[in-house]
Amino acid sequence: MTASTELPMGFAATAVVEEDPDLALLSRIATGDQEAIEELYRRHGRLLLGQLQFMVDQPALAEEVLQDTMLAVWRGARTFRGGSRVRTWLLGIARRQARDRMRRRRPTPMADSELAERPSPNPGPEAIAVERAEARRMVTAISTLAPTHREVLGLVFGAGLSLAEVARVLEVPLGTVKSRLHAARAALSRTMNEKDVNE
Repeated sequence: MTASTELPMGFAATAVVEEDPDLALLSRIATGDQEAIEELYRRHGRLLLGQLQFMVDQPALAEEVLQDTMLAVWRGARTFRGGSRVRTWLLGIARRQARDRMRRRRPTPMADSELAERPSPNPGPEAIAVERAEARRMVTAISTLAPTHREVLGLVFGAGLSLAEVARVLEVPLGTVKSRLHAARAALSRTMNEKDVNE
C-alpha cells in the first residue's frame, strides 16, 4: 500500500479493496478531511440519490436521507472493514438510513414525476418526446412493483452492482438476490406487457 493510501489507526481495510480508488478518500475521511468527504459526495452522490428515490416516497425525503448517509459516512469511516468496494459500503449505509427513516413514516406511493421528466441528452424534439414517453411508461411500471423488487432492480441496473455486492447491501444470501431479481424481472415484464395490451 502506498503512502497516499496509508490507512489511519483503526481503519480496518483488507486486500479485497486495495485497488478501490475510493479507499484513499475513505482513509482521508477517517482522519477528518472535509475535502475528501466532498469528493466522495461528488463521485457517488447522484448514484446514492437515484437508489434512494427507489426506496423512499418523496424526492425531498430522498435528499434528506442522502444527507443522513453522508453524515453517517463521516462519522463511521474508521469502521470500514474492506470486505467490499467503498461504493457497495455506501449503498448499504444509504439503505439502512432509508429503512430507519421509513420505519418512522407511514408508507405512501412513490412520486416518480421527476424521474419521468428528466430531459434527454439528445437534441431532437422527437427523440425527447419518445424518450420521455418510454421513461414515464417504465417509471410507472416500476412504481407498481413491490418495494423489494424496485430495490433489487435499482441496485443491479441503476447502481450497476454485481449480485454478490447486492447481497452485501441487502444483507441477504446470494440465492435470495437471484430469486428477487428473477421475480422482479418477471413482474416488470408482466406489467409492461399488460400496458401494451391495454394501450
